[in-house]
Amino acid sequence: QVLLVESGGGLVQPGGSLRLSCAPSGSIFSIYAMGWYRQAPGMHRELVATIINGGSTNYADSVKGRFTISRDNAKNTVYLQMNGLKPEDTAVYYCNIKSFVAPYEYWGQGTQVTVSS
Repeated sequence: QVLLVESGGGLVQPGGSLRLSCAPSGSIFSIYAMGWYRQAPGMHRELVATIINGGSTNYADSVKGRFTISRDNAKNTVYLQMNGLKPEDTAVYYCNIKSFVAPYEYWGQGTQVTVSS
């Protein structure tokens, strides 16, 4: 079973930066989208950013201009550069990969991001 391994979370002060990384533990074929979601306490999981084949990106309005998603196709790795972090960005961040072949969707275990002074 292929797992998604996330790294880069932590505690940062408001206005600071973090870079999240996500890589699969094995091979995933026919990937068509990679992305990041987040879930704050008591809230539903929400989309943060996605990147599809060809490089098109999509961002939640709340992170536009501050976060940047990118991918390394050779390594099937996806990154999330987070700048200008705010306390409301505090959440568990989950990596997501979608594929045209079963099991079609993979989730990471989540990495905690805490923005606090």
